[in-house]
Amino acid sequence: MIEKRLIQHLYPTYLLIMVLALGAFGWYAMASLKDFLFARTASELAARAGFTEVLMQGRWSEDPAEVDRICKRLGKRTNTRITLILPDGVVLGDSDEDPRKMENHARRPEVQAVLHGEVGRSLRFSRTLQKKMMYRAEAVREEGRLVGVVRTAIPVTTLEYLVASVKYRIFVGIILIGLLSAGVGLIIYRRLSRPLIEMREGAEQFARGELDYRLPIPDSGHLGSLAVALNRMAGQLKERIDTIVRQRNEQEALLSGMMEGVIAIDMERRILSMNRAAAALFGVHAGEVRGKRLAEISRAIDLQEFVEKVIVGGETVEEELAIFAGGEQYLQAHGTLLKDSEFRRIGALVVLNDITRIKRLEKVRRDFFDNVSHELRTPLTSITGYVETLRDGAMDRPKDAARFLEVIHRQSNRLLAIIEDLLALSRIEQGTERGSIEFEETDINALVERAIQLLEKMAGEKKITIDQSFEPDLSARVNGRLLEQAVQNLLNNAVKFSSEGKTVRVTTVKEEERFLIRVTDEGPGIPREYLPRLFERFYRIDRDRNREMGGTGLGLAIVKHIAQAHRGVVTVESTPGRGSTFTICLPLA
Repeated sequence: MIEKRLIQHLYPTYLLIMVLALGAFGWYAMASLKDFLFARTASELAARAGFTEVLMQGRWSEDPAEVDRICKRLGKRTNTRITLILPDGVVLGDSDEDPRKMENHARRPEVQAVLHGEVGRSLRFSRTLQKKMMYRAEAVREEGRLVGVVRTAIPVTTLEYLVASVKYRIFVGIILIGLLSAGVGLIIYRRLSRPLIEMREGAEQFARGELDYRLPIPDSGHLGSLAVALNRMAGQLKERIDTIVRQRNEQEALLSGMMEGVIAIDMERRILSMNRAAAALFGVHAGEVRGKRLAEISRAIDLQEFVEKVIVGGETVEEELAIFAGGEQYLQAHGTLLKDSEFRRIGALVVLNDITRIKRLEKVRRDFFDNVSHELRTPLTSITGYVETLRDGAMDRPKDAARFLEVIHRQSNRLLAIIEDLLALSRIEQGTERGSIEFEETDINALVERAIQLLEKMAGEKKITIDQSFEPDLSARVNGRLLEQAVQNLLNNAVKFSSEGKTVRVTTVKEEERFLIRVTDEGPGIPREYLPRLFERFYRIDRDRNREMGGTGLGLAIVKHIAQAHRGVVTVESTPGRGSTFTICLPLA
């Protein structure tokens, strides 16, 4: 197979060069032959014209019939067309035609050339003989006076036939020579290619890692030197690879099991080594950063200053760093000096522990408790205030007492709603993480209709019309209870924030491997700057107005988590003053 592939790569090139060379030679030979034959014919025509010129000296004024007979005899003897033409173009005699019937030849190219003192040559189609001819014309002068023109001609077809015959023979010869050369070249190639094939086989074994293999040394001087060089290269590669593998294994044994990132840096701030954890932290390949400066790997100023403290200060340093590597990251950094056997400084060793997740969890926990505390404090403060008011004597005023009790009841319901929404969020998150949410084939349109029915009373009180447009026969594997809750939350917001007499549109759409549920209102809309945080817990654009309308601040967060539990997303598009469109996009399966 190797020999076959080598032949396929090299032998066609040899054949191509040979074909081009033979073709160029053949073309040159044929062109030269044609030029030679035409030049020789032109010389012969010139000689015959000169002979006729000498023969006709003193006879131009004789009887035209006698002159014509002389032309015909000369033409027959020399197998050449001979034409005698007077200076005014009148044909005096012609070897092939009756001169009386021939037109004036004064404007023939070869005659014109002679009359102007030039060589009269022409290769053109003869209208008299109806064939392509080669012409040669010579001037006849007596006592310095032009008395006529002698023109000789021969059909070109005869020359072309001769040229074609010779071309055929040359072509056949080239083919035979080419076949013979191809056969001889193949034999020689096979004898010369054997050492190359052996070297290629050996190189492939080297590439596979079989560096103990040694190439046979051929008799040829150059190929023998190449084989010796390849064998020496294989030995050196084996030694170096063994050394590299041993060092790598030693380092991998120490560093590969570490979750922390470890970076060794020399005094020039160039990286000596880096384990996989550190490489993953900075988004690079550990084997490609050796010798590069730390600034080329990370532009984090805090990290570079930390390394400077370790190298310049000469003490162990421990700090928390904030860097940006594909996003904000927090690192617990521990640095110490690297020293050689003579205790001279050769660099620094930095150990990095990624605490980004811990920091984010702390922030989430802190924000969550702040929000929960704030949301719970408001109704509790209100309840406490009204209870104290009742205790201070408002109980004796029935009207005030009833109003205060109504407020306490409303705030208690708000507290209960917040707690229920928090518990619902917790259940959805736990179900998603544990994979315990059950899915079954569900009629999506019926599910959306049930959610609409629950909001019809609320919409009727505000004279809001709920317009429906459903994709026919739409079903998918979903958790019907959760998805119905998500649609209900979106409809509740749409009705709540729409003015009286407006329209809320609910549509279902099927697109290839997914389906969409859209809820569009004609409310006040949402400014663009608020959209990215709209699905966060307890996030409100206008907190006071939202509380007055009875929202817990968790409805859209619940919708987002329900969509994520179905491996889908929820999006929003809004234009201030024109309304908003919320879209739940879920996979069909």
